[in-house]
Parts: sequence; structure tokens; C-alpha cells
Amino acid sequence: MNKVYNILRKLSNRYASKWLVLLFDSCVVAFTFFLAYLIRYNFRIDFDFAMFIKQIPFVVLGAIISFLLVSSHKGVVRFTGFKDVVNIVIGVNILATMLIISTFMSRKYEFHNVFDIPGSIIYIHLLLNIFFLIGAKFFIKSIYRSLVTEYDVLSKVLIYGAGDSGMITYNALINDAKSNIEVFGFLDDNVSKVGKKINLLNVYNPKKITKEFIEKHGIDEVIISIQNVSSNRLLQITSSLFALNLKVKIVPAVQNWIDGDLSIGQIKEIKIEDLLGREPINIDNPLLTNEYTGKTILVTGAAGSIGSELVRKLTNFEFKRIILLDNAESALYDLQQELAQNKIKNVHPVVADIRNMVRLDNLFNSYKPEIIFHAAAYKHVPLMEQNPFEAVSVNVRGTNNVVNLSVKHGVDKFVLVSTDKAVNPTNVMGATKRIAEMIVCCQKNAKNCKTKFITTRFGNVLGSNGSVIPLFKKQIEAGGPITVTHKDIIRYFMTIPEASLLVLEAAAMGLGHEIFVFDMGKPIKIFDLAVNMITLSGLNYPEDIDIKIIGLRPGEKIYEELLIDGENTKPTYNEKIMIAKCKIIDVENVEKMIKDLCLLGSNSQNIEIVSKIKEIVKEYNPNNSTYDVLN
Repeated sequence: MNKVYNILRKLSNRYASKWLVLLFDSCVVAFTFFLAYLIRYNFRIDFDFAMFIKQIPFVVLGAIISFLLVSSHKGVVRFTGFKDVVNIVIGVNILATMLIISTFMSRKYEFHNVFDIPGSIIYIHLLLNIFFLIGAKFFIKSIYRSLVTEYDVLSKVLIYGAGDSGMITYNALINDAKSNIEVFGFLDDNVSKVGKKINLLNVYNPKKITKEFIEKHGIDEVIISIQNVSSNRLLQITSSLFALNLKVKIVPAVQNWIDGDLSIGQIKEIKIEDLLGREPINIDNPLLTNEYTGKTILVTGAAGSIGSELVRKLTNFEFKRIILLDNAESALYDLQQELAQNKIKNVHPVVADIRNMVRLDNLFNSYKPEIIFHAAAYKHVPLMEQNPFEAVSVNVRGTNNVVNLSVKHGVDKFVLVSTDKAVNPTNVMGATKRIAEMIVCCQKNAKNCKTKFITTRFGNVLGSNGSVIPLFKKQIEAGGPITVTHKDIIRYFMTIPEASLLVLEAAAMGLGHEIFVFDMGKPIKIFDLAVNMITLSGLNYPEDIDIKIIGLRPGEKIYEELLIDGENTKPTYNEKIMIAKCKIIDVENVEKMIKDLCLLGSNSQNIEIVSKIKEIVKEYNPNNSTYDVLN
């Protein structure tokens, strides 16, 4: 028996010739023509059988012409779907029309009786053709599915959304011959749909789905098929489904479907990025092409999370060349190899440190960059609290070097990658990034300066080196617990591609001395994020993975801000992006204090360095830190 099954399974991997399909369909038409005569004469063969035999070739020829016209024979039977059914219905109607016309012409002009077919038989034949041809295709399709899924475990799913998108998802699942998914029913919040049936499947109220219901019917997962669902709504839906220990997948937006059709491969497991509680930023600006075409672009910190994604996005434009500057040799090498594999040319990796002014000056002389994206920085809050000299040396002195050389060499645009931690900072890292912003602002009234200085200010970036997501993943893999500093701590979040797009948009949009911020929606509680990550990992909180509150780290605050007092915003053509004008500062005094700060040596005391920082950044208030005495 197994040998027979294996032979059939091997045969199922081959596709039938379109001419074989045409021959099969023609035979079905001949059979249904005979059956139509039997039905018409009460299943007695007392009709003119000789005339019937003469009519069969004419009917089969008409069927062949009809099927060739609609190309129904070209469809792959195992993938028969709605469009194939429509083609069959059109084809048999063309055949019936041809027979009616031939009968009319035969009777009017007294042609041979072979063309004279009773009208009742033509209509019976039409209905039988629709039933048998469609039925045969779906019967073969079901046999094929049983062959390829005989030993596969079927996964029972519910489709969340009983609208058009839900039906498209349903069709995509059942029309995939190799799918091991069985659709059990639909879920919908619309009470008018609950209790009704779609394709003989029940529509259930999601609020009444219990663990007992899931266990009783063996439901494995839910596929969310709702177009334009808000992130907040998505978070509500997934939270309730996670509580039932269900896997959750999501159907992508219709504009992301391949060639306008949904396939099973596009239905993905829901990611933490989908649950940010805000709408993602999408930028589609044709000005970007003009901005970067034929330009020499320098990216500092090119091997970092933001820097490397910036480079990837820039490779979509016809640039003259890109200089990748970083002092992290291994990470820079990895990026170089990635670009080489993708056959990206005119990329120049340079191992260098932005603190080395002479080295930087030589690079500017050699490459003559026209646009600079300054992403190089020290960013880890706890480390910079313990090492303020290093924070100043990179975030302040390094930025000052790149800014001064941009002015000296007449760079067109300089874009600073900043952070929301620079707003009313409570830690050394945030304060030094605020000073970097002030260095840029000081260039506003610089003489003979043609460089347009632009600042972009982000929230936390998902998936970046040292960010909370990779940390939580490692802690979950280790069996927990997940460590959260405070149960009420909240943060704004964005993805690395979004951050990179914002930087590119800022460079194209900026006219000089703006700070670009954007509507990031509602901030996310880190505790809730941890719970969702545990659930997404297929585990339960607190049974499988616990969450431990460890207290705020030095310099950490419960919430972040995006604007400093005195910074007013105005909208742009992208409703998600706003412009904040630089806060008015005493340029001469600030430049003098920054110079004094940069002159402090490595043997200076931490408290002395931080004291100088606080003199420059008046709104800096150390929190939960050894520097609290400076407040």
C-alpha cells in the first residue's frame, strides 16, 4: 500500500499537459451530453441514438473552441481557484450559445439535422457541464491535497476578520495545495456578522473565545486579517489572543502583496515592531533621488546600527561614492563584505577615529565629501556615567572636529544624529549629546559658512546594539528573569529603518539649523514590552519567565522627552515629522565653555568633567547618580 502511495505522491509532483486537460474536459462534455439526453428522455434510450452519435463530434468541437477561447485548459488543476471557475462557466456558456445558434440556423435554413439540438437538452447540458467540470477539478485538487498532506499534521486556525481581507486570506490558505492549514472559522468584532456562516464556516465573537473552546476544537493559531488596523488595536487583539496561549500571525498590508495577490508565504508571525502602539513612519519623497544622485557622502559611525542602515538606504541612490568611517574594524569589515556581496560599488571603508583631527583633515582633503551624516557617538548611559571623559572626547570633541572640518572644506550639508536623551538630560551621555546639538547651533551665525547644519532627534531604536530588545531576547533564552529598572518606566520606540529614513528625509528637507523630531505616538511601558516579548517567545509570564524590577540605573529617568523648553515646532509636508528651531544660546560664551571642556585631560576627575558639562547644559540635572551633588 505504501508503494502505491509513494508512486502516486511522485506522480503528484508532475504537472499535467494543458492538452491532456483539454482532452479530459472534452470527454466530460461528451459524457454530460449523453447524460443530458438520458435526463431529457426519462433515462430511457428511446431517442434517435444514431443522430446523437453524429452530434457528439460537433458538440466536442464546439467545446474545444470554447475552452481555447477562455484558456481554461491552461490552468493548473491542483491550484484551481475562483478565477478558474469563472473561466469554466464562461467557456460552457459560449458552447451553449454556439449550440443555440446552430439549432436556430439549422431550423431556419433547413440545415442537416445534426446541427438541430433540442433547447431543453442544451440547457440541461449547460448545467451538467458547470457541475461536472468544476466538480472534477476540485475533486482532483482534493486528491492532490490528501496526497501531499497525508503524513503532515494539520494546523487549525481562526481568521480574525470576516471582511474582504479575511475572505482573501481564506482563499489563499485553501488554494495552496501544499498548505497544511485547516481553517476552522472566523472571528469578528462586528456583532451583525457573529453567528453567521462564511463558506460554511462559523463567525465567532472573539470576546467569547475561551481556553476551553480552544482546547475542545484544537485551535493552534489565529491569523489577523484586518487592513489598516491601528497599532493600539493590534496590541489589544494580540494581548487577548496571547492570553489564550495561541500563536498569532498577521496578513501584510495590501500594498505589500506580491503582484496584488496574497500568498501563504506572506503571512508572517507577528513581531514586536507590530506592537509599538503607533503608526510607522513611511517616507516617499522623490526629492531624495535628486539630493543624493552624483554626491560624495561621508557617514561617520558607519558600522553602527543607525550608520549601517543609513548606508544600506543610500545604496538605493546613484551616488558618486560613500565613505564609511568607523573605528570598529570588525564591524566595518562585515559591512564592507555585505555591500560587496550585493555588488555595491564606489564604497570606501576607512578605519579612523573622529577624535583625530589631523587624520580627519586628510580624509576631507582626499575625498571632498559633500554630505555628512554624523552617527558616530558613545551612547550607553551606564557606561558613560562611569566614563565621562570618553563621552566628552567622542560626543563633544569628535563632533566639534567634524563640524569644524565641514565648515573649512565647504561641505554642503551636515546631519547630526541625536537622541531624545539630549532633552532635559539626567545623564552624562544625554548631556554630551545636547552639547553636540549646541555645537551645531553655534554655526548659525558663523562667517563664510555655506554648510547647512541639520539635527535629527530620535527615541529608542528597536534592535540596535545594546537596546532593550536584544537584551530581553538574551534573558529569555537564558531562562530569565527579564530585568526592568522600574515598573512605570516608559520609552518612545522606532525601528532602525524608520530612523534611517528620517535622517535621509531631514537632509533633503533641511534648509539649515533645524531640529527634526516626529510624532512617535504614545510611549510604551517597558514592563508591558517585556510581557509581550515573553508571550511572543511562546512562554508565559510569570510561570515560565519572571520579570525582576532592579531599580533605576544611574542617570536614568522614567520618561523621555522630545523637546526642550523654548523649542517651538512647526509642521512639514509629512504629518509625522515636525521641525523645532534651535533654542537661542549665547554662542560666544557657549563656544568658550565647550573649548574649556575639551581641554580637560584624561587625568581630570569625573566630578570636574561633569561640573563643566553642567555649566554648558543648564537643564542637565543628574539623577540617581554620584553627580547629584551638582544639582
